[in-house]
Amino acid sequence: MWRAALLIEPCLRTLANMEDLVQLSINQGCATITLHRPEARNALNHPLIQGLADCIGRVAAHIEKTPTDIRVLVIAGEGKSFCAGMDLKAVLHDPVQMGDMLRLFSLTLLALRQLPVPTIARVQGAAIGGGCGIVVVCDFAVTHPESKLGYPEVDLGVCPAVVAPWLVKKIGAGPARAMLLAGGTMSGAEGFSRGIVTHCAQADQLDGAVATLVARLLTGGPHALACTKKMLNELDGSNDQRVARDAAELSARVIAGPEAQAHLALQLADQLARQFQAPQER
Repeated sequence: MWRAALLIEPCLRTLANMEDLVQLSINQGCATITLHRPEARNALNHPLIQGLADCIGRVAAHIEKTPTDIRVLVIAGEGKSFCAGMDLKAVLHDPVQMGDMLRLFSLTLLALRQLPVPTIARVQGAAIGGGCGIVVVCDFAVTHPESKLGYPEVDLGVCPAVVAPWLVKKIGAGPARAMLLAGGTMSGAEGFSRGIVTHCAQADQLDGAVATLVARLLTGGPHALACTKKMLNELDGSNDQRVARDAAELSARVIAGPEAQAHLALQLADQLARQFQAPQER
């Protein structure tokens, strides 16, 4: 039922707008979904999340119809950042809409996890908050030592509930607890050592590392990989829709509260001040 809802929801949005923000291509067995909002560091607003959900649904439908056409999925971000997390402007002006975004995003992560092919995050730059959530939901993640990763939600008065279940599955409950409660960010090198990403290459070798991993995964049997992913999802509880929904509701309640709104207002004001100061300093 939840997957059908993800496919129906785009009817409420402008399809052209979503296609501008999230692009899907298929080449020689590898599908690539690209977040395409580089001017905003691919920050997650409602149209982008909906576009991502739509592309994931299209990939799932394509695999179901023709299983051998798509054997691997890569998620990438256009520009300098992979994904800077949730759009702060939407948070500040409309916390109700932010709750809707969180609910949709949580179900989108669930849909991504349940795809029956290996998934790879190509992390060429910052992956923060929800962006880092996409990273840990993927089966593999490739980055470089100088990238920026992490979950600074508590620094902003926000609860990282949507990403927490996936981080626990990725690195374990104890390390995830320490990371989420401490907040902040880390380098790609530290993210690799702490298990957030599976591969770390030099920045100029990133595409080659992704291509090598894709080629390796394409040698696997599609049915064997699908069965293995399904078993692994069952073993670690990745199929639990209730956890995804409850996590989104908790995040939505916290982010609508005065503490989060105050923190986010200060954050946005600081961003605007730096933008206005930069021309004067030059």
